Amino acid sequence: MFETGAILIYLAEKTGRFLPSDVRGRFSVMQWLMWQMGGLGPMLGQHGHFALYATEKIPYAVQRYRDEAARLYGVLDKQLGKTGGYVAGDEYSIADIAIFPWTMTHKAQGFTLDDYPHIKRWYADVRARPNVQKGLSVGKFDKKPFTEEERANMFGKTAQQAQ
Repeated sequence: MFETGAILIYLAEKTGRFLPSDVRGRFSVMQWLMWQMGGLGPMLGQHGHFALYATEKIPYAVQRYRDEAARLYGVLDKQLGKTGGYVAGDEYSIADIAIFPWTMTHKAQGFTLDDYPHIKRWYADVRARPNVQKGLSVGKFDKKPFTEEERANMFGKTAQQAQ
């Protein structure tokens, strides 16, 4: 099995957790999961690439993806303001699980959660969850710049050949 969204749905179905059984709640979670997969993840990924990793800084690309990332942060903030709890309602769900890691890059990408008070509250709530803390402690590593070999593997021809 591949694709984060599919894996999260499978695990939620298998365990009976993090995906409501009622139709309205279920589809609220599903639409926010799809929103992350089709919007937030790709746009923050592109912004992160062009702003932080690209060896050639292309101002148009950096600004285009920054603007879209800011717009998506605004959409998320507005939604969290409506629910007052989690992304898709009162209960923590696979939508929160999928969205949270992308928001963890906000500082590196030059965003402050002070501009998004509902995300700031949600982010703190999710980050404080004991199992999220456990997950974050797994695989911690020193953040250091990529070596030339790592950069080639991540962004160069080697990555393309690996397909």
